[in-house]
Amino acid sequence: MTLEYRVLTGDELDPHLDGLANLRIQVFRDWPYLYDGDLDYERDYMASYRDSADAILVAAFDGETLVGASTGTPMEDHAEDFALPFGLAGIALGDVFYCAESVLLSDYRGQGAGHAFFDAREQHARALGRRYSAFCGVMRPDDHPMRDPNYRPLDGFWRGRGYSKLDGAIAQFSWRDVGAAEQTAKSLQFWIKEL
Repeated sequence: MTLEYRVLTGDELDPHLDGLANLRIQVFRDWPYLYDGDLDYERDYMASYRDSADAILVAAFDGETLVGASTGTPMEDHAEDFALPFGLAGIALGDVFYCAESVLLSDYRGQGAGHAFFDAREQHARALGRRYSAFCGVMRPDDHPMRDPNYRPLDGFWRGRGYSKLDGAIAQFSWRDVGAAEQTAKSLQFWIKEL
């Protein structure tokens, strides 16, 4: 299975946002996200990409089928919940490009998509004059009852790409976990890299 990557910006994003939404619902259902998503919520969330002139979608296709995607926006165009940790760290939002989700169907993993996703987003961030690239990872307790015993944390991959945890930069974001009736707040740890 050979993947083709397409870097999409501006009006090119819109036709692929529902596909991205469906990938998010499917992939993020697994550990550590345990996200019980729905298309209506996803479409609201996708507005941040549609409304940001500098957003990027790196799409991975198998033929004409979208099998993976990665997104990013200038930090000030993303969720307001994410701004506070950077302000507390003394980093101006205008210096940060936020690498949002990377989702890939499991059959396509291990073929270099993670690097392709980060390479394209970091190149886009540099072209926008951003000083930092950042993303966040979900924090779950090791003894969580739904923890996947086969889960392999991505910390080593992220460190290998030059990212490190931004001390004290924890954001809160809410979603409904699989099997839960209501949304609950989750902690997300920011990782950052100087470009």
